[in-house]
Amino acid sequence: MWVTSGVIVVRLINRLSAVQVARLKVPGYYADGGNLYLQVAPSGSKSWIFRFTMDGKTREMGLGSAATFSLSEARERAAEQRKLLADGKNPMAVKKERELARRMADANLITFDTAAEKFIEAHEPSWKNAKHVEQWRTTLKVYASPVIGDLPLSLVDTALVLRILTPIWNEKTETATRVRGRIERVLDWAKVQGYRSGENPAAWRGHLDKLLPAARKVSKVEHHAALPWKEMGPFMVKLRQAPGLAALMVELIILTATRTSEALLARWSEFDEVERVWNIPAGRMKAKKAHTVPLSDEVLGLLKRIQAEAGDSDGDYLFPGKKGRTLSNMSGLAVLKRMGRSDLTVHGFRSTFRDWCAEATDYPNHVAEMALAHVIENKTEAAYRRGELMAKRRALMHDWSVFCNTVPSGGAVVPIRSAA
Repeated sequence: MWVTSGVIVVRLINRLSAVQVARLKVPGYYADGGNLYLQVAPSGSKSWIFRFTMDGKTREMGLGSAATFSLSEARERAAEQRKLLADGKNPMAVKKERELARRMADANLITFDTAAEKFIEAHEPSWKNAKHVEQWRTTLKVYASPVIGDLPLSLVDTALVLRILTPIWNEKTETATRVRGRIERVLDWAKVQGYRSGENPAAWRGHLDKLLPAARKVSKVEHHAALPWKEMGPFMVKLRQAPGLAALMVELIILTATRTSEALLARWSEFDEVERVWNIPAGRMKAKKAHTVPLSDEVLGLLKRIQAEAGDSDGDYLFPGKKGRTLSNMSGLAVLKRMGRSDLTVHGFRSTFRDWCAEATDYPNHVAEMALAHVIENKTEAAYRRGELMAKRRALMHDWSVFCNTVPSGGAVVPIRSAA
């Protein structure tokens, strides 16, 4: 303020000085006029605030740090916002629109492949295992990348998504639905990040469901190719002639009737040789319930061969791969292919085991189902699961190992390779 002819005049704008801005220490708001305030935080940091009222509500908009923008620069920035107010525009909405435009411009530099990798990296810590992460990368690389991988996010549209999905929708329906869902999630992430706007071209409900038939109407139930149980003995002879850890992993899967993911990520700390059990944690089980596998003499011998084959590996994994990871989930199929049995799948050996239980043994259904860690729908049978039935299951797995170790011709026993 200043004095003119004895009258005190208060300045309505430019009240602060550069010296004051530098010296002010007490937390609070200090008005410069023209809606501009200097905010001093309890920590001592200082920032510029633009306060205005619109639609009856008082709002605050940050104009930057006082360490970055000088008093004169802050006044210029405040003047820009007052002009917007004079034109009836909300300064905060305009700022948001400008930021969105900038992010959309960046989208011309960010490709779908880059966005997909950023999405995977952001969610990887919350996903249950390494196999799930690998499946995400593989499906997007195989099916999405050839069509939209190098394209800017803003150019991905419905026509391109259909170009990805249409060739596999009828023949590989389950895979196609997963690809669609993964593309949708990546594009949703991109929209939230400000790299896209508008509707998601990979959305199903209200969009692609008008262009593609429902998966349940086109998908065919495809059973995993399984080896007939009577052929197990001769197959095991050939399998034990196959070199490498992957072949030993397939043998473990067969003798324990487990799933690939359960064996692939197996750790030595899960095995108790004294109690002769393998304790698989719930997180790796399909039903999300811990599973205990009784170990036969053959499996205990197999574990020694696995340990010898793994050599000096420092990790806890039975089947270590490269860079601290395990073998690939495709390594089992590769073994079967090298054996000339591309007609089989690793998962199919569980069906072989189940068929053997039903056709060649007198073990009750619930014992076989529990050995496979299946969810039993029948309430009467499910009641048996209140206990582990370990004695019966141990006898079952012993008989299965003996059967796998026997060839039909003359009943000769197939010798197990030594650890050496």
